Amino acid sequence: MDREEKDDILEKIMIDYGNELVRLAFSYVKDAELAKDIVQNTFIKCYQSLESFRFDAQIKTWLYRITINESKDYLKSWHYKMVQVKSFINETAKAILPSIEKTVIAKYEQEEMKDMIFSLPKMYREVVYLYYYESLNTEEIANVLDISVNTVKTRLRRAKKKLALIIKEVEPNGR
Repeated sequence: MDREEKDDILEKIMIDYGNELVRLAFSYVKDAELAKDIVQNTFIKCYQSLESFRFDAQIKTWLYRITINESKDYLKSWHYKMVQVKSFINETAKAILPSIEKTVIAKYEQEEMKDMIFSLPKMYREVVYLYYYESLNTEEIANVLDISVNTVKTRLRRAKKKLALIIKEVEPNGR
């Protein structure tokens, strides 16, 4: 069998069975590009062994067997196993990291907010603390601090304004 004859047979095989073989490989490896690579390897092996093919079996069966073996070899390969491990690690990290990241950010923001509150003058700091952290209402704060309810409300309003200014100074671009 001369080279031109081999080339013609391979071209016909590629046209007749290419899509079927890609689907077959895909059913094993679950990746379209990888399936195409496997089929390309199948055609290379087919070309290299075409002279020894006896044609007493169907060529389709032979190509299927080569494709299946190539797919199984890939699935047994070190490369595939490493890809699977990396994929598992990435998926696990994606699931875990956002919650860890959110927790860390929330804790940082809490600490940052505490620092900002503690930077307020004492009379504002105490009403903010009692109102937001101890969940006391304005009447209860007035009783605890022995001041009027209106004074509590005024201090809370002023404390919020001062905090807003501090936050604007601290956060880049006003976030």
